[in-house]
Amino acid sequence: MVFSSPLELFLQNFADRRLLLASSAHAPKPVEDLSMFQLPTLNFSPEQVAGVCETLEETGDVERLGRFLWSLPVAPGACDAINKHESILRARAVVAFHTGSFRDLYHILEHHKFTKDSYGKLQAMWLEAHYQEAEKLRGRPLGPVDKYRVRKKFPLPRNIWDGEQKSHCFKERTRSLLREWYLQDPYPNPNKKRELAHATGLTPTQVGNWFKNRRQRDRAAATKNRLQHHSIGHSGMRSPTEARGSPSTAASPTASVSSMMDRIETGTSILSETSSDSEFDV
Repeated sequence: MVFSSPLELFLQNFADRRLLLASSAHAPKPVEDLSMFQLPTLNFSPEQVAGVCETLEETGDVERLGRFLWSLPVAPGACDAINKHESILRARAVVAFHTGSFRDLYHILEHHKFTKDSYGKLQAMWLEAHYQEAEKLRGRPLGPVDKYRVRKKFPLPRNIWDGEQKSHCFKERTRSLLREWYLQDPYPNPNKKRELAHATGLTPTQVGNWFKNRRQRDRAAATKNRLQHHSIGHSGMRSPTEARGSPSTAASPTASVSSMMDRIETGTSILSETSSDSEFDV
């Protein structure tokens, strides 16, 4: 029988070995006869194991990936190489994240070196794991300020971070690219979201959330701007009697200066609210 992958070959061999050992456990054999029951060891190289891990990770089959890693046959002398291979370590981190074993996830990310190609995915898992723990502890979903505090409390390990300063999870060049695309099209379709996700290293969901939050901030700023302009228009439409004012008011330079200062302060506040950039930009 021909197996389509090293994973299927291993799983079948592993199952046959367990059945054979279980059937022979109740019937002790002489030492000289035990050799006939010894099955050959599947000596997968670290590269072969890494290839299976990469394939299962790309397909999103986390459950099968976890079973493969749990029952992985280790060839003599290959244990150290497997434990240091980046693809295998990343696969173990993915399984730990999806199974909620966050302590194991943190240990892998803090004690092993990774290349920049893995940074984006590992950083996202590190932050999301801490967000989920904080939500469970507080009993409610986290807001932007809560997430900001979590990131400050649990900074990214240097093993998965290139040292570039980030602005609330997103790098400055990522935010700049998102702004450029937003000015061109505030409502990107799924294809554009995937294209932008590939260009920034984010996920399509993260891109969609950023655009959604940005549109909400712009709408809120525009609404507040209109309301303040409307209130200024009403305050400027006074009756002729009010415009002339009483003799005491017209002759009072103090009242005129006070009114002018109020208008200046109001205008300043309007200008200061037109910016849609938020401190907690996610």
